Amino acid sequence: MGLIKKLGLKALVTLLFVTTSTLAIADLTVLVTGIGSTRFPIAVADFSNETSFPQKVTKIIRDDLVSSGKFTNIDTGSSPISESNAVDFGIWKTKGASAFISGSVTQITNGQYEVRFRLYDTIKRQSLGGLSIVSSKSGLHISAHKVADYIYEKLLGSRSIFSTQLSYVTHYRGRYQLVVSDWNGQNEHVALTSSEPIISPAWSPDGTKLAYVSFERKKPIVYIHNLLTSQRMIISDQKGNNSAPAWSPDGTKLALALSKTGNTQIFIVNSDGSGLRRLNRSYSIDTEPTFSSDGQSIYFTSDRGGQPQIYKMSIQGESYSSAQRVTFNGSYNTSARISPDGKKCAYISCVENVFRLKLQDLTTGIVTVLTNTRYDESPSFSANGEYLLYATQVNGRQVLAIVSTDNSMHYILTISGGNVHNPAWGPFIQY
Repeated sequence: MGLIKKLGLKALVTLLFVTTSTLAIADLTVLVTGIGSTRFPIAVADFSNETSFPQKVTKIIRDDLVSSGKFTNIDTGSSPISESNAVDFGIWKTKGASAFISGSVTQITNGQYEVRFRLYDTIKRQSLGGLSIVSSKSGLHISAHKVADYIYEKLLGSRSIFSTQLSYVTHYRGRYQLVVSDWNGQNEHVALTSSEPIISPAWSPDGTKLAYVSFERKKPIVYIHNLLTSQRMIISDQKGNNSAPAWSPDGTKLALALSKTGNTQIFIVNSDGSGLRRLNRSYSIDTEPTFSSDGQSIYFTSDRGGQPQIYKMSIQGESYSSAQRVTFNGSYNTSARISPDGKKCAYISCVENVFRLKLQDLTTGIVTVLTNTRYDESPSFSANGEYLLYATQVNGRQVLAIVSTDNSMHYILTISGGNVHNPAWGPFIQY
């Protein structure tokens, strides 16, 4: 409710849905402020036939791989090389590349475009396979991310996040926009525009919906927004504050923080808005629920000990004394998020008015400080659990940032022309 008081309530509501076009709301730049010491040397040749297209598939692939902090690009020169060309393994090995990629972009029928590529191990002098991906012209960036996914997974043996999406809220000149973008902040789509605040977006597990809180009716109400159809529904409009929606891992339920009974408590509701059920009955303020990775527990923030800390309870509910305290490092810890494998908890910790992102191993209790900024908020794990997205301030501006969970590298994603906050990282795409 501090945010509500800070923002205030305006007299007019302007609501605009943008469903069919991609809007370039701002240029976004990536500043890499740290990088891992061991990186895989890879040569991605310019794909043939792509010079006439506005989106360069090769550049997107190279940028994805380098931005992961796990690859370094080897110069391939300016001559395009198709996937059908013979490969001189000796040349690329001499240049220091452990892997080589060649490919092409071709316009086919019905305005569709085909991206083809081959991946080679230059050390073993063998092909590691390839793909043929068909898309519209506007979808070439998605095809490029899929190529980078394939390369990452083949060479490193784990699933990558280049085809995932982000959501966040921008605020500029009295206008709030709920934005969906590629994982790196590019190719933004505006899902919702309002003159009233939008906060706390949360992705459904299948990546087709966003739950969020909107103030368009002069009070906080939780909505579910279908990104495929642009239809939305009210999921909670109870008396008082409706806030902090969080999806269950199976997508059938949401946890909410509601003040309908007085002090804010944790509730669960079905994803169609039915079956509202209160989980706890404490005298404290309990808020910011998030599900465990197995869906059997709820982590939440509570001031029951005098200062905000993170606790855990069963989805069946709790008596006042049955919740387990999770954080003990520091006197002010909020905004828990659990890693996809259930082994780590990211949260925001405040010490002497400095808010920083921390990561706690839930088995050992070991806590790592991941940032050196001062106003971190809203952490969100990538789908593979290897990165964290969060909002922070840099040079007095609200920006998005990404940090690897091993703390080896950091990105600052700066959107010009406005402040950005309340980020959430989407799941692996399933549709």
